[in-house]
Amino acid sequence: MTLDLKLGINMGFANNKYPEPKVWTRIVAEEMGLKYVQFVADLLNVYLPDDIVEEQTEQIIENADKYGLSITSSFLSSFTRVNHFMHPDSKQRDAWLAWFKKFAVISSRMGAKMTGGHPGILTFSDYDDPVRREERTAEGIKYWQELSWFCRDLGMTCMIFEPMSIPREYANTVEETRELLARLNDGAGLPFKLCLDPGHAPHPSDRDPYRWIRELGSESPIIHLQQTEAGQSRHWPFTKAYNDIGIIHADKVIEALEASGATEAELIFEIYHREAWSTEFNIIPDHQESVAYWRNYVKQ
Repeated sequence: MTLDLKLGINMGFANNKYPEPKVWTRIVAEEMGLKYVQFVADLLNVYLPDDIVEEQTEQIIENADKYGLSITSSFLSSFTRVNHFMHPDSKQRDAWLAWFKKFAVISSRMGAKMTGGHPGILTFSDYDDPVRREERTAEGIKYWQELSWFCRDLGMTCMIFEPMSIPREYANTVEETRELLARLNDGAGLPFKLCLDPGHAPHPSDRDPYRWIRELGSESPIIHLQQTEAGQSRHWPFTKAYNDIGIIHADKVIEALEASGATEAELIFEIYHREAWSTEFNIIPDHQESVAYWRNYVKQ
């Protein structure tokens, strides 16, 4: 069975650094040599005034077309890593549903066929109370399902969520991920699938990155790529220095994907650089070296 792989990029690297559509589209296409893009919410706050959102959306579409980019999905990012559908305040959960719908609309206009993010985050108060934890989880699933019907009407093909690293953020074991996936799909308007990040450091007994891919790769149309060390989620680049000490290796990732039964996947770089003098000016060169490393294994 042929495994169809594509290389792309999560736009989190551009947050507050390259927010201009004409800038980031050129960087991705010309300096990184990539075509496939996962747009992130932090690059365009949909609660800005409508005229700003419309202007920015049009600029993104225009410049993506100019450089031949394909925005295949959209996702939450660093600044939107909040409670949203698992917030204890029902009014805020409702507000986030309206927010997600606006984000889905502009994502669809950009060409995205799937959208999502982390499942939600429980407060300690809700997590520590088993009854309230289940209530909040069940409510959150209903919000995601309502959003899925909305996205179906937009012409999207699936919803995606990312298994996270701690219990309050959901799906920090393979078994818990399967359970949440099944619950989300029971009554959904679109299939729920995964956006795996094998570089996460989830439950201590479940930190083999390749087991996650072998077990769940066939349910993950998108996989985030980061280099990291064992027990951490560093979001390092795939430069020689980090590859020498890191645990994520391209050949093993692809081998695990093949073993999962997957037929296709987008491998999306999710590399972060902290605001520090030692790394601030390495963003583009580190991505270029990372792309070059993965191009040895993925040609598209």
